Amino acid sequence: MTDYYSVLGVPRTSSAAEIRQAYVKLAKERHPDRFSDPTQKASADEFFKELTAAYNTLSHDERRREYDAEQEKPRLTAPEDIAREAYAQGLQAYENHDFQSAVDLLRTAAHHQPGEAAYLFALGRALGRNPRSAREAIDVVEKAIQIEPTNGGFHAELARLFHGQGLRLRAKKAAEAALRLLPEDHGIQKLAAQIGAEERPGPEGDGGGFLGMLRKKP
Repeated sequence: MTDYYSVLGVPRTSSAAEIRQAYVKLAKERHPDRFSDPTQKASADEFFKELTAAYNTLSHDERRREYDAEQEKPRLTAPEDIAREAYAQGLQAYENHDFQSAVDLLRTAAHHQPGEAAYLFALGRALGRNPRSAREAIDVVEKAIQIEPTNGGFHAELARLFHGQGLRLRAKKAAEAALRLLPEDHGIQKLAAQIGAEERPGPEGDGGGFLGMLRKKP
């Protein structure tokens, strides 16, 4: 687990005001918009995400208590173990509708196991709950699909994200991919109907599309 106190450069005994002061100072100094070089900008962007996660955790009394309690536990060292624990905690936070904590935890899981599609997908889904991070959510879910291209659930979530951004054609394409992979899934059928997507005919050209399939008599 990332040492958020070190990220902010403050001791564990810092007050809420001192934590906020440290955050504001670093946010001004390390904001990605201050850098024009692509490499420096990318590095600053990663740091800013970590800085924001640190502030969101330590500035919230309950989250800070939970974080401090976790820090006092024996440390996991293997990346897969760190990722697995962060993933489990992130899913629980998501179920509790604590989406910011879910994002922070799932970002940790994806960082330590970037090739694990389930971690990326969960992170994308959590990011998608905030309209301001919807574009990043799309990028993350697309990375999950690159790893598991035949996962219909991933394509369905991508369709929802595109649809929420008003990207109708891309939403339709993603929904059609989900429908091809999971044609019997009622949730995906409903999503496809909402977006106006149809199941593409197979190689033999006799599919008739999803809407056509519904019209067929037994």
